Amino acid sequence: MISLLIGIAAAAAASTLYSVGIGVQAVDARQAGHEHALRISLLRHLLTRARWLSGTAMTAAGWPLQIVALLFAPLEVVQPALAIGLLVLLAMGERMLGERPGRRELIAVLWIVGGVAGLAALAPPRTTHHVHGIALVLTLGLLGFAALLPFLAQLLGRSIPNLTMVGAGLAFAWSGLVTKFVADAASNQHWIAAVVWAAAAASASIVGLTAEMSALQTRAAILVAPVVFVAQTFVPIALAPLVLHESFLHTPLSGIPLLGCLCVLLAGATMIARSPALLAISRQREAA
Repeated sequence: MISLLIGIAAAAAASTLYSVGIGVQAVDARQAGHEHALRISLLRHLLTRARWLSGTAMTAAGWPLQIVALLFAPLEVVQPALAIGLLVLLAMGERMLGERPGRRELIAVLWIVGGVAGLAALAPPRTTHHVHGIALVLTLGLLGFAALLPFLAQLLGRSIPNLTMVGAGLAFAWSGLVTKFVADAASNQHWIAAVVWAAAAASASIVGLTAEMSALQTRAAILVAPVVFVAQTFVPIALAPLVLHESFLHTPLSGIPLLGCLCVLLAGATMIARSPALLAISRQREAA
């Protein structure tokens, strides 16, 4: 239980950095020209912005904490626990507004806290191994192809904002799944494999970051954040039975209660991501 609590605490710290970082990044992303959407030139442009770099530094600092979380807790707990960072943003937004949380926000907080607690209670035992061979190649290959669809559409002269949001979430899901492999390799002291997996996860994060920043150019953060979060949380857990020896199918009632807790948590996260308090943070930063 102590290890599980350490894992959740590390995931909470990582998610706080992720959430605050993306809030900072969103401001400069919306100010970038639309001609940079889904192009590496978008990142080159944003790399000249000190504010965007500070937000990127926050998200980068969160990734090692996510690895630490996976060293102590199973993927089925760590990925959903990344929702805790939204609670920090909610507190910041409420402070800016000078108002107490409404019923909607309080319900969302209860759902997130209850969902994380339920997942922790029902989580499968953590393992330090994953499958290899064709199952792994097919899973990562198909997920990677799906994440690249917004870029393929752009090459064909089509810009689909909703597809871009989903693609960002899938790229981060790929990175989250591979981050588990980094933790597995580190646990078994396979350092070369850990470095290779870490490089792959970083590459996927760059793809996800480009798609997410492109989505933020045409969609509000309160629309982009829930889509990206749900995809990057649910997809790795859904794929866990295919590539991990720890799986929600190994929990009571074949994972149905655990998936129920996950749905409750995702609903709460979506409610908070659409909260006026979080919108207030975006407006404050744009006015800064």
